[in-house]
Amino acid sequence: MLEEINHQRRRFMGNAALAVAATQLGFLGSASAQPRNPASTDIPAVKPGTHTSFAAMKQIDAGLLNIGYAEDGPATGPAVILLHGWPYDIYSFVDVAPLLASSGYRVIVPYLRGYGTTRFLSSETMRNAQQSAVALDIIALMDALKIQTAIVAGFDWGARTADVLAVLWPERCKAIVSVSGYLISSPAGNQAPVPPEPAFLFWYQYYFSTPVGKAGYAKYLDQFNKFIWHQASPKWTFDDATYDRTAASFNNPDHVDIVMHDYRWRLGLADGERKYDDLEKRLAALPAVTVPAITMEGDSNGAAHPPESAYRIRFTGKYEYRLISGGIGHNMPQEAPQAFAQAVVDVDGF
Repeated sequence: MLEEINHQRRRFMGNAALAVAATQLGFLGSASAQPRNPASTDIPAVKPGTHTSFAAMKQIDAGLLNIGYAEDGPATGPAVILLHGWPYDIYSFVDVAPLLASSGYRVIVPYLRGYGTTRFLSSETMRNAQQSAVALDIIALMDALKIQTAIVAGFDWGARTADVLAVLWPERCKAIVSVSGYLISSPAGNQAPVPPEPAFLFWYQYYFSTPVGKAGYAKYLDQFNKFIWHQASPKWTFDDATYDRTAASFNNPDHVDIVMHDYRWRLGLADGERKYDDLEKRLAALPAVTVPAITMEGDSNGAAHPPESAYRIRFTGKYEYRLISGGIGHNMPQEAPQAFAQAVVDVDGF
């Protein structure tokens, strides 16, 4: 069954990406890129899976949360914040962090709300995963760590959060690296129907929209997320130990509620909080990213994603696009850590 789905995914991918971009994201533009800064440090090659732990794990109160995070590199180095997505966690960056630390960066890798050791400080706080709320968590973390500016790099939810930080708080972002480009959206903007091919790739969003979807995710959490890993990265041959290190973070008591709210809110099926309305109104206008940016894509990304031409117009600062070949799927930093770390170093030199 998995092989059949992967075959369908590959056959549908070209049309699906274009359809998602045209109908759900509504972007227009043409592709262009800048050459890599020749003065940038060359990151050494590393075999994915070389590392299985981080230099240090820490906790800190920040905003609404007590955030668990990994830290590596010199405390006085330029800050880099690495952001994961769903269904992943900080171990997506377990090989990236030491590469950047050895290049002199202070590397911070937080568990997002609903993952790992990150906890809400109050039981009364809404388990809200709308894009502005998640981004504000990172601003609060930067404040708590006394980081004024940072390079922010991520994929999936993490890429969306990097985009949001760049457009709402550009003074806090020196630059960003965003896998799959510009991922800001709005519930209203996501109401346009999509053809069956991209709808097929988004099947889990529609499943999560139902009570049985929430119950099914909670009951089959391990099987569900491992299935998504295979769908999103069909050529990535990860082992059980690799998956299990990340799967532990799904035992967070708020994980299911956060995941459900994220996907239901995107489709307008769950409300957000009024205190974020002004920020969401600004994001709904799809503002441009003006800070230096590198966007990336894997040549075997099995998750729905727009082509670079669909979002290029949204990046108006110094910019480069990189397509990473070799069967690289959705979990870019874990599948291609050297390429991801190199992008962080290079965008710092823009």
